Amino acid sequence: MRNRILASLLLAPIAPAWAQTAPTQPDMVVTATRIPTPAERIPAATTVIDRRDIEERGYVTLADALAAVPGFRLVQAGGLGQQASGFVRGTNSRHVLVLRDGVPLNEPSEPNAAFNFGNELLGDVERIEVVRGPVSAIYGTAAIGGVVNLITRRAPADRAFAPYGEVAGGTQRTLRGYAGAGGTIGDFDYGLTGQSLSTEGSNATAPRITTNRGERDGLRAAAVTARAGVTIGETTPDSVIGATRIEGLLRWRENTLGLDDIPRDDPNYTGQDRAWFGYIRSQTALAGGAWTTGFRLSASEDRRRYVNFPDTVNRTGRADDLYIGERRGIAWDNTLRLPSGGILTDASLTFGGGWDRESAESASGSPTFRTTVDARQTSGYGYLGAQARFFERLDVTAALRFDAPEEFGTETTWRLGAVLALPEISSRLRASAGTAFKAPSLYQRFGVIGSFFRGNPNLEAERAFSWEAGIETDIGRFATISALYFDSRVTDLINFDATFSTLENVDRARIRGGEFALTLRPADWFEMTGGWTVTEARDTTNDTPLARRPRNVASLNARIAPEVGWFGVPRSRFVIAPEILYVGASPEGAFARYRNDGTSIPTAGKNPDGWLFNMTASLPVTTNLTAFVEVRNIGNTRYEPANAFVVPGRSAVVGMRGVF
Repeated sequence: MRNRILASLLLAPIAPAWAQTAPTQPDMVVTATRIPTPAERIPAATTVIDRRDIEERGYVTLADALAAVPGFRLVQAGGLGQQASGFVRGTNSRHVLVLRDGVPLNEPSEPNAAFNFGNELLGDVERIEVVRGPVSAIYGTAAIGGVVNLITRRAPADRAFAPYGEVAGGTQRTLRGYAGAGGTIGDFDYGLTGQSLSTEGSNATAPRITTNRGERDGLRAAAVTARAGVTIGETTPDSVIGATRIEGLLRWRENTLGLDDIPRDDPNYTGQDRAWFGYIRSQTALAGGAWTTGFRLSASEDRRRYVNFPDTVNRTGRADDLYIGERRGIAWDNTLRLPSGGILTDASLTFGGGWDRESAESASGSPTFRTTVDARQTSGYGYLGAQARFFERLDVTAALRFDAPEEFGTETTWRLGAVLALPEISSRLRASAGTAFKAPSLYQRFGVIGSFFRGNPNLEAERAFSWEAGIETDIGRFATISALYFDSRVTDLINFDATFSTLENVDRARIRGGEFALTLRPADWFEMTGGWTVTEARDTTNDTPLARRPRNVASLNARIAPEVGWFGVPRSRFVIAPEILYVGASPEGAFARYRNDGTSIPTAGKNPDGWLFNMTASLPVTTNLTAFVEVRNIGNTRYEPANAFVVPGRSAVVGMRGVF
């Protein structure tokens, strides 16, 4: 396997010396280093999904947007709003950290402290930055596989009031929309977005299951996001203390969804997921703007309840499960820009520290199999980062972080990377390596199940070492081709002991693979990107494949945008955005598989491969209004990303969006 991947990398085409340089990439990525940096100068593998992508491709939830990201495997066990797990480069779903404007969101009361990618709507999101690979040296726990940062919409600097909105409706009784406005008035700026989605959804239980009753799993979701900021003073080259920026954000979300008690449809099994999140931060410019320093206070609470009372389908079962998770944090962040000289340019240092506290209270399961958690833990940390450019072609980044979780150990993580620009052949070489860790969750340390299971407060963190290397080449303005090899070793993975009475650091994993991409731009109105990720992920403790990690995942996106225009409408782009997603066959663990009669299978097996074909078309109606049509799963394929759960069936919506 490794030889095949390395051979593919070595044989990746390199542009001839006469190739012209492709257009400079405008994306400035913040998440990878904490400093806005051009994407082509970052050694980490990154993907940016901006507002235009979200709208033109019809992405409604975070799971929609991440499905085509290289190395990112989304598995949704149910319909909209239900648990969607993200496996980044073959690591566990608990090994990806999700941020909102740089603040952690992972939910403490979830048993593994993993994030549900099926919950979040995107009406208030300006862009999504995805960094693959170990990022614990920058963000701490959970960032073994990577980081996803949701960046909130910002106010325009040149308008006092700029409204925007969208409304759409379609099949499955779907109605959705968002409305908001932002603006800048003198030194004050603001933004407010409200969004909602209502749909009866589709049946998430696989048709092959004989207990399938055809019951649809609907979703009602709503969210409101408010942010405001003020800039006090100004920064001049001679100022010792310059401008201070103070801003705050508050977000509320509530989802109500239908659930299935797989392998049975259960009409009255419902869930409610309510959460709020907020922060206030300051940033002050010092030494003429060369040094910026700031503080941040953040807080969040997630409250989930799942209810299933006896009915004609399930006369004996009863569920009333409650999960409450809270986060509190204090952070001090600094950026120091160093003077350029000689061979060195664009040099910067980042440093800071902080304190986090998380708590969980939960009670779930039947009276005889009740799972409870009532615990909290704190952690302090400090970090140092550096980046610089040498000889106007070699970009180097480094990061070091020290985490001190309460009551168990300390963790020191590092990351080092470089990008070498080779303009003579229009190429860039990338390489990086680093360590990462995932602290045990509150359930893993303090969970209780009846009288036979107790969590292990002495668990150690899960740890990983990873490296990657690749090449990216521009073939004039016509194409960009890239290939990258990654390799990870994860140790001290947490699993049950031999008697299933507690948890231990007993497992190890080896993950390696390649990410390959080709972007074609034959005309200014046509762009197409194809991506292919091949992954080999194995549990080296017993030499078995890791569950739900397919060997092959591929995607194809295109943007076809010819110019159109008619009376009263300036010439603009009519955009057609097809998307094809392919997921290869994936292993499934024992007792996570079901026969057609709904009985579980006590041996490991495979979920078959599957594909999805989505299409969105956007047509400008006026200067400010755009009409659109979205069709998802055009082929109505019903493959099972997780055993007994199928992807949503065909759906279509029509709508209108505007920016005024």
